[in-house]
Amino acid sequence: MQPEERDAALLWDMREAACEIAQFIKGVSYEEFESNKVLRYAVERQILVIGEAAGRVSSTLRDAHPEIQWRSIVAQRNILAHEYGEILVERIWRVASEHIPELIKLLKPLIPEPPEQDV
Repeated sequence: MQPEERDAALLWDMREAACEIAQFIKGVSYEEFESNKVLRYAVERQILVIGEAAGRVSSTLRDAHPEIQWRSIVAQRNILAHEYGEILVERIWRVASEHIPELIKLLKPLIPEPPEQDV
C-alpha cells in the first residue's frame, strides 16, 4: 500500500472511531457516563483506535496538518494502554465531549471520497 493510501485508510479509521464516540455519548450527561462502565470502556476503546491510527500516519501528513494535535492523540492512547490505573473519568469525558467533535471536523476534509463504482 502506498503511503498516501495508508494515510487515507488511517484517517478513515480515526474518523470512524471518533464518530462512534460521538454516537455513544449523544444525549448522555457526565453523570450517566461516569456511572456506566460499559459506555466508558466503549469510548476508551475507540480512543485507543484513534491514537493507534494517529501514531501510524506518515510524518509528511502530520507535518502538513499541525491543526490536528497528533502528539496529544497518541499520548492519550498511551495513557489508556499503559497507565490504566491513572485514567480519570473526567479526562475521558472531556476528550469525548469536547475534543472528538473538533477532531471529526478536522479530519473530514482530509479523507478522500471513495471512488464511484461502475454499475
